[in-house]
Parts: sequence; structure tokens; C-alpha cells
Amino acid sequence: MADQQARLSWREDRIPVSEQFDDPYFSIQDGLAETCHVFLAGNDLPARFAPGFQVAELGFGTGLNMLAAWRAWEQSGQQGALRFTSFEAFPMAPADMAKALAAFPEVAPWAARFLDGWQGSGACDLGTLQLEVITGDARVSLPEWTGEADAWFLDGFSPAKNPELWQEDLLQAVADHTKPGGSAATYTAAGFVRRGLEAAGFTVDRISGFGRKRHMTQAIKTEARPE
Repeated sequence: MADQQARLSWREDRIPVSEQFDDPYFSIQDGLAETCHVFLAGNDLPARFAPGFQVAELGFGTGLNMLAAWRAWEQSGQQGALRFTSFEAFPMAPADMAKALAAFPEVAPWAARFLDGWQGSGACDLGTLQLEVITGDARVSLPEWTGEADAWFLDGFSPAKNPELWQEDLLQAVADHTKPGGSAATYTAAGFVRRGLEAAGFTVDRISGFGRKRHMTQAIKTEARPE
């Protein structure tokens, strides 16, 4: 899959919808509240934050998940920088990010700092946030990544629309790049996703989802990576 920019349409002129996957980038109800429920609470954050903490993510999208995590990091009084690495096949243009993020005034101060320094891909040093967005097919780039995450935000488009990002080999790569005791969370409770995480070495629980979504998935890595 060649690197391409996201193609968008807009619902109500404020919710970006991927034309590649025919799926909105965030909850129509309240995208920020969903992010906090699924990805922060689902990974027991900010309680688990510690110096050098590493978040990794499948699907950078608008950057909303990153901004919520960065806000939580600063508000929890952590010293040093949060490390945040995201894998994104179809990066969104900065102007489109700014339009989408304008819907969330609660993170406006962090969005402004991010957008001031963001070039559209690559690494970005924001002081208390060390951001890296790796563009291209995560099935290729993730196995090559040398990092290990304390927490994963699995935020690809719907498994029904974007099954490539939920295949067993990619979930195994997620596990291979997760510290023992690390976690992963996702809004989907699809059975094949839960089974793929279990096969990769996670202990998986189905817990209450956000809004109209009855369930989501929470996973803890209980096995050390084989030498």
C-alpha cells in the first residue's frame, strides 16, 4: 500500500468521514468522551503513567487520541515527556486536522501547540510530548519498529470496513511490541479481534463500551516476548 493522504467528506461540516473506508474518524455522540472511555480508561490511564511511558497507536487519524493522552499526562503532573508513536496509512492534511479538532474546545490548548509544530508526518518534539507518526502500511512498518509500548490504542477503522488492520499477524506484531504487563484497548468487541489478541498472548476482557456501543475490548499482555 503506497503512502496516500486521507480522502475526506464531512458530516454536518464537523465530523470527518474517510472516503477510503466509509467510516467516521470519531464518535458522532462525543469523540473526546469516547477516547477517554476507550483508550485512556481502557488502558487504566492516567493511573499507570510513569517516567518514560510509551503509548503506541494503530490509526493516528485526527490526532484526537494523542491530544487526550497528552492532556492527561500534563494534568497528572508527570515529569519529562510522554512518548507517543502512531502508525497511519493515510495521513490527514494538517488543515483538515485543525477543522476536525475545532469540535473539541476542551483540548484546544494542546491542539494549538501540536498544530504549530506538526509537519504532517514524522517526529515532532513538543517538550512534554515526543510524537512520532510512522506513515505507510502498519503490516510492514510495525514489525520493523524497535520500540515497545506500555499501552496500545487500537483505533483502526471498523473491522468490517478495514479488516487488514485487525488480522492475526498484525495483532501478533502488536503483542511483540508490548512490554510484559502492558495493555491494549479498542472500541471493537468483534470476536475475531478478541481471539487474535488472545492468540498473540494477551488476556482479553470484554467490558462496557461507550454510548450506544455495548461492549469494547481490554487486553493485558501476560507473557514475556520469546527470546
